Amino acid sequence: MKFSLHQTDGAARRGTITTRHGTIETPVFMPVGTRASVKGLTTDQLARLGPEIILCNTYHLMLRPGDELLEKVGGVHRFMGWGGSVLSDSGGFQVFSLSTIRKVREEGVEFRSHIDGSQHFLSPERSIEIQSRMGVDIAMAFDECPPHGISETETETSMELTHRWARRSLAARDARPDAPALFGIVQGGVYPALRRRSAAEISSMPFDGVAIGGVSVGEPKAAMLEVMHGTAPLLPVDRPRYLMGVGTPEDLLDGVAAGIDMFDCVMPTRNARNGSLFTSRGKVSIKNARYVADEGPLDPECRCVTCTTVSRAYLRHLFLSDEIAASVYNTIHNISFYLDLMRSIRHAIALGSFQRFREGFLSRLTSETS
Repeated sequence: MKFSLHQTDGAARRGTITTRHGTIETPVFMPVGTRASVKGLTTDQLARLGPEIILCNTYHLMLRPGDELLEKVGGVHRFMGWGGSVLSDSGGFQVFSLSTIRKVREEGVEFRSHIDGSQHFLSPERSIEIQSRMGVDIAMAFDECPPHGISETETETSMELTHRWARRSLAARDARPDAPALFGIVQGGVYPALRRRSAAEISSMPFDGVAIGGVSVGEPKAAMLEVMHGTAPLLPVDRPRYLMGVGTPEDLLDGVAAGIDMFDCVMPTRNARNGSLFTSRGKVSIKNARYVADEGPLDPECRCVTCTTVSRAYLRHLFLSDEIAASVYNTIHNISFYLDLMRSIRHAIALGSFQRFREGFLSRLTSETS
């Protein structure tokens, strides 16, 4: 993997990441394909929207269909028919958020599958093995993601375990000729001193990129922004910076303003399935009665298939009728909206007008949700 920083506009950065599956323009939003599928879209529909990289989930794919099968069929790209780049998370967050029965020790984590209760073990070495077998372009180091609300002492203990696991993840990566690029993860909860220590420790290791983890785990929005703005400037200038699991369009603008290069979030796909749609004028709750006979497009400024072929009235009808097509149309639009936003952000940075673009975008958002 290669990262090139081309331009800055304040703290905002425009660059490119090159992997064996192509070039990724940054800042970038990565649609989430948890189980090697972006919910609501076929791979062909996804490709037509134009993302250069998506995210897959190590925890879910190790349980089903299994990393041995993925390796046998030629990796996740071939499995899902995807020609772009793929980043995989380490599985750590899902172990701690989905498994109600788990035991953490220095070696790794024993846990039971949320699918069938079967017992599994995940360690830094095992996580790197799975991600390598998946054939992804960028892997994440195995970390412990502590819940919001624990004490500073407990957070420090968890952070130090993450640092030890980071070193083991690097060693496991270096021992495999088929291993992908590897990003380290900064932890430390909402405690600024711990975040500074973790940023220094992870940045000192030879990772290909550095991520800010442990956000959007229940902390107040103001705390998330404080962590992001306090941590991003501490990360290496010559490596990609990745804010994990965030967020709304406003969050993406805040992140870019702080110097973040990469984002992912389930919000556009999850909201689409719930009938909550992002537009250039704010969120639209398509089930609202005001749209029952609305023949206009969902977003007049959007050129996606949804906005150029069907009306708000039809989208409302599909959603209230529980038609599968509702999720398809809604997901096409929400993903398109996020990708178009990132294209506009990159263009604004190139022109040296990011702050003006950000202010204009935010001034137009007036929620239509009643």
